[in-house]
Amino acid sequence: MLDTTTPQGCTGGTAAARSDRPALPPWGLALVVTVLGVLLLFTAWGTHASGDFRVALDVPAGVLALALVPLMIRRPVVVAVLLALVAVVSPLAAPVGPTAVLQAAQRRRFPVALAVGALDATGHVARYAWRPLHGMSFLWWCVLMVATHAALVGWGAWWQARTDLVRSLTDRAERAETEQGRRVAEARAFERRQMAAEMHDVLAHRLSLLATYAGALEYRPDAPPELLARAAGVVRDGVHEALDELREVIAVLRDDTPADAGGRPQPRLADVHDLVRQSRDAGVDVTLAVSSWGNEPPGPVARAAYRVVQEGLTNARRHAPGAPVQVTLARDGDRLLVVVRCPLVAAPPTSLGSGTGLIGLTERVQLAGGTLDHGARHGVFTVRASLPWRA
Repeated sequence: MLDTTTPQGCTGGTAAARSDRPALPPWGLALVVTVLGVLLLFTAWGTHASGDFRVALDVPAGVLALALVPLMIRRPVVVAVLLALVAVVSPLAAPVGPTAVLQAAQRRRFPVALAVGALDATGHVARYAWRPLHGMSFLWWCVLMVATHAALVGWGAWWQARTDLVRSLTDRAERAETEQGRRVAEARAFERRQMAAEMHDVLAHRLSLLATYAGALEYRPDAPPELLARAAGVVRDGVHEALDELREVIAVLRDDTPADAGGRPQPRLADVHDLVRQSRDAGVDVTLAVSSWGNEPPGPVARAAYRVVQEGLTNARRHAPGAPVQVTLARDGDRLLVVVRCPLVAAPPTSLGSGTGLIGLTERVQLAGGTLDHGARHGVFTVRASLPWRA
């Protein structure tokens, strides 16, 4: 059996369009010609042994059939029709004719292959009328021809269906692999954005503290030397920590493999006390009101609440320097309420922000299943988050 089906092109053509070019290499074509040539010799020898060999008809028919083998690879229907006509006058078309029928069945639509098979069978049956086969009746010859060509057409149709199925499954597997790669890339990009957002919050908080300490050094040059040395040490340590955090941000953004923020532990709700202490050390008047709720809330909720307080304190130091800040953490049933209030002041901001902190904070709270509102009312800027206790 010859499998000369070529892969389906990008235009998705039919089997006829897919088989315009041969898939057999030169050595394969030479092998096919050799095998069919041997079969032709055996057919000629059998015809000669039966006493029915006719040189004027059989020799040209055999040569023509063998010469049509290379064309059969490209045009099986044309070759099958020509050999069906040759089969009417000579039995030497028998080896190549059914092979062409099989090729047509493998590479053409079923109605075309069925018509080609019927035509070739008719040619062999017609030859029996004037060159009968000794030892076999006409009825059995007809049954043999019909059964043989029906098997060839059915075999070729099955092979074509199988080839199309394998090609379809291969395409689906390739598409699934490509889609999986795309999903992995999107997941990596999402994780990198999440890590970058985490580090952005930490870095912004750290730099706002440094700005507060630097402002104290600038406006209190008459402070005692020990206080100035302490503030300078805090600034120095804060710069080092900020540089380390900045390196982590750059590493996360450069690396295609999601990082874990350099092994930095994820914040908990209890770490809010450290945030408040750092702000108080920087001279910010922070009031913290925390209700008792027992167990720590789930990780995503605790991290979101921590970031709300962190962003609120950072914005207060940046946009309302010297103003008191009130932080409230309370549990209301199955909800965790986080409120950060700060009065609006006319003082210029200590630094200009990117304007995306509250936007990113809203997205973070929404990912945790909560809601976030912020805005100014009656001279007080309020950030209020409501998070589900169970996430």
